[in-house]
Amino acid sequence: MGKTTIKWLSHAGFQITSNSGKILYIDPWFENPLSSFGLDDVKEATLVLVTHDHFDHVGQAADIVKKSGGLLVANVETARRLQSDSHIPAEKVCYFGYGMNIGGNLLYEGISVTMTQAFHSTTTGAPCGYVVKLEDGTTIYHAGDTGIFDTMKTIGELHKIDVALLPIGSVFTMDPLQAAWATKMLSPKKVIPMHYKTFPILVQDTKEFAEITRREAPGVEVVVLDPGQGYVFSK
Repeated sequence: MGKTTIKWLSHAGFQITSNSGKILYIDPWFENPLSSFGLDDVKEATLVLVTHDHFDHVGQAADIVKKSGGLLVANVETARRLQSDSHIPAEKVCYFGYGMNIGGNLLYEGISVTMTQAFHSTTTGAPCGYVVKLEDGTTIYHAGDTGIFDTMKTIGELHKIDVALLPIGSVFTMDPLQAAWATKMLSPKKVIPMHYKTFPILVQDTKEFAEITRREAPGVEVVVLDPGQGYVFSK
């Protein structure tokens, strides 16, 4: 039985370690008020995923790629911009330097990554989310910054999600009510809330989200993490 560690780095940033030791970073923005994790803490990376090009999601992605040799995954325009601005070699950007797009799938070192839609804003390309299927079959959905949308139900049916990582902070993303209904549509085994508390303008805690989710999706376990805390999921 495989065990996967999902560490919330704060905001929308996660470090995922598969049962075989592969390490993935998603939206690794370390320079925020809640983060105790920094670039010096990065030892290696297999994949570095970026959902869109806002500063609080691109974060230190390019630095991690250059330090670790991990592969950058992003939409076409954002991938090309980061490659150019940060002088990342083309072979360290998914699909031979081109990036990928919504609906596309990448298979890399036994890990499957499917880019999904998201409803948000971005300067380059289109915002997205990711469904990541690890080597042991553990399936994790990172929604990126998004509002709620009906196709979440389809994403859940297609991919049989084990753990969903969903924004709940409102203002720029779903609020707790929408995120709870998104959880209901996705029907994962576990849900971890993210993108809250970082700024005073955002929702500051998970209480409302947890209460609504337990009422509307009682079969889903709500897992609340502190910044820097890891959760071990057993397949």
